[in-house]
Amino acid sequence: MEEFSLRAFAITNEIDLNRIAQQCGIPKKFTWEEPLILKNGILQSILGKEVEETKSVLVFSFGSVVFINHSDDNEMNVFFSYLQSFEPEIDLHSVRRYTDDYSLHISGTANLELTDEYVIVPEYEVFYPELISTVLAKSVALEKTEEQLGAIQDRLENMIDRLEKGKLRIGDKELARTTAKILRHDYNTLAYIMILDKPDITWTNSNANEFYDRMLNFFELNDRHIILKSKTETLYNIIDGFSTISHSIRGLFVEWIVVILIMIEISLTLLEIAGWIP
Repeated sequence: MEEFSLRAFAITNEIDLNRIAQQCGIPKKFTWEEPLILKNGILQSILGKEVEETKSVLVFSFGSVVFINHSDDNEMNVFFSYLQSFEPEIDLHSVRRYTDDYSLHISGTANLELTDEYVIVPEYEVFYPELISTVLAKSVALEKTEEQLGAIQDRLENMIDRLEKGKLRIGDKELARTTAKILRHDYNTLAYIMILDKPDITWTNSNANEFYDRMLNFFELNDRHIILKSKTETLYNIIDGFSTISHSIRGLFVEWIVVILIMIEISLTLLEIAGWIP
C-alpha cells in the first residue's frame, strides 16, 4: 500500500506567494485561491540538500504550510526560516503551535474511506495530495483563528465585569482596539482562509469535486466557519452596546455641565439684581 504523509502548520496570517515565486524563479502570478507548490530542484535549493521526488511543500496565502512526506524536523525548521525572510512577523518559536497530521493511503481494492487520521482511496489521482493539503491548511488556520477569537472574548468579558462593578467609563482607545481585533479576525477568516472557495481542479473534475466536498464535510470546515461568524456577530453586538453606554455617559456629562453653567449664570444674575455684585 502506497502512503503519503502530510503535516500542516498555521504560522501567520498572510504569506506573499508571488515574492517567494519570484525569488524561486517561478514565472507565474499566484492568486489567493491557489497554493505555491515547491518540490524537486527548487525545494533542494531552499533546504540546501537533496530531497526525494515524493517530497513537496505547499505554501498558502492565508499563512498555512503543508509538508508532504517530510519527517525531518530540521528540514521543516530550515524552511520556516526561509519563509521568515519574506514574512518577518513569523515567530519561529511558535510555528508548531497550530498543526495537524494526516495521511493518504492508496489501496487497489478498498473503497474510499475517511477517518480522523487518514483517508484510503482505491487508486492514486494527482489531485489527492493538493486537495487534502488545502483542507488541512484551512483547518489549522481556522484553529488559530478560533483561539484568537477566544482571546477577544476574554477581553470583552473583563469589560463586562467592569460594567457590573459600576465602572461605566470605557475609553475610546480601548473600544477602538477591541473593535479592530474583531474586524481583523473577521477579515482573516473571510478574505484569507476563504472557506467557501474551492480549488480550480474541482470545477473541471467531478471526482475531485466530490472528494473535496467529502473532506470539507468530514473536517466540518463549513460548520466551524458558521460558528465563527455567529460568534463574531455577537461580539459586534456587544461592542455596539459598549459604544452606546459610553456615548450615553458622555452625553449625560455634557448635559450636566450645561445645567451647571446655566445655574451659575442665573445665580450671578440674581446676585447682580440684589446688588450683591456691583
